[in-house]
Amino acid sequence: MSITVNAAGRLDRLPVCRFHWKILGLIAGGAFLDAFDIYLANGAVAAMVKEGFTDLHHGAMFVSATFVGMMIGAFAAGHIGDRLGRRYSYQLNLGIFGIASIVACFAPNIEWLIVLRFIMGVGLGAELVVAAGTLAEFVPPETRGKWVSMLAIIINSGLFAALAAGYWIIPHLGWRYMFAVAGVGALVVWFLRHRMPESPRWLESTGKLDEAEATLAAIEREVEARVGALPPVRRVVDLNVGSVSLGALFAPGMRGRTFVAALTAIAVNIGLYGFIAWLPTFFVSEGLSIVKSLGFVMLMSIGSPVGGLVGYLAADRIGRAKGIVLAALVSIALGWIYVTLRDPVQIVVVGFLLVTTIYAITTLGLFGYIPELFPTEVRLRGTGVAGTCGRAASIGTPYLALLLYQRVGVSGVIAMVSIVFALLCVAIAVLRVETSRHALEDIAPAPLDANEGLERATERA
Repeated sequence: MSITVNAAGRLDRLPVCRFHWKILGLIAGGAFLDAFDIYLANGAVAAMVKEGFTDLHHGAMFVSATFVGMMIGAFAAGHIGDRLGRRYSYQLNLGIFGIASIVACFAPNIEWLIVLRFIMGVGLGAELVVAAGTLAEFVPPETRGKWVSMLAIIINSGLFAALAAGYWIIPHLGWRYMFAVAGVGALVVWFLRHRMPESPRWLESTGKLDEAEATLAAIEREVEARVGALPPVRRVVDLNVGSVSLGALFAPGMRGRTFVAALTAIAVNIGLYGFIAWLPTFFVSEGLSIVKSLGFVMLMSIGSPVGGLVGYLAADRIGRAKGIVLAALVSIALGWIYVTLRDPVQIVVVGFLLVTTIYAITTLGLFGYIPELFPTEVRLRGTGVAGTCGRAASIGTPYLALLLYQRVGVSGVIAMVSIVFALLCVAIAVLRVETSRHALEDIAPAPLDANEGLERATERA
């Protein structure tokens, strides 16, 4: 006789307590270091060029190796996370990233450092895929948007941490110590994460029912010790569907979600790497000094954590889908206002608002909407496929942005971003899936063909 662990019903009724904050801290710790390492690249390359360790050509290869590795890592993490477990995947990718970062401190030449950077990229790309999807499976549906938004705010703060650390470490200790900080930090989080449980939702979905029951019982005891008697279970959901192929992402009922998830990731990366990353170049090309250009960018970049805060306030009130569409429409409007401005104060203010809205899309889309579109059994693979498409866009977008800027000016870049954002708005409107305040299992599509392995029996008590 088969049993139903009911991981979904039992987790969703748990009151928010220290357990949930612990899960957020352990997931966010690795994701923060991931972002920190991504952003340290620019400062490290500048220092390496200055001391003659590399030239600009190899420095560009170093940066490109990061994104190629992240693209591969995003896809691999999704497969590993759905096949072997969330915990296995995030421990593996953090270990890869941490060890490669420490070895990079001793790289004898730029060629070896490029190889190590590619390996680091594999771990970096994997971490962001696993982070949001895993957190979503633990937190209650009523406030899930706020939890993933807090994760985004922490991740976005990696930019400021990298700038602040590099400001002191690189001049006083050298660029190699930046990799040491990231690597040691990653290994510390790796050891701390041994205390984090596997996702009971995933355990049940793959038929590991005894382990799912034991893990859930331990979580319930921990929460009960903090808050007292637990609320009654309001529903029963059977997640045990067994093995599911990658092709399930492209089956009827799922292919639209996969397309929208991929387009969301592409739009985010085009916004970040097609516009925001080029701001210093745009300003210098328009006649500003490098110092003033960087000052402008620093002021405007405050919009990154503010965008996360906007996502936090909007995620469970407006909703993820509506919030993304609204932020995208505002971004398009601000973008076309931005290209008409000449006054420095107006440029900074409108630029700040534009960066804020783009990071709001990042928060609501990358960390909230995408993982929620997929059922448990393919959640990380769906997120990984979307992340792979996004990383591919991040590789090609800078070249397209440069071409458009050279031929048309900033308006050409804004047009590129606007077209992609407009397509995203249309795709979300056609899909008509809102995830806010809904249990993950209620968001999942209707049962598909049995050969795809996506049937689920759901009984409400």
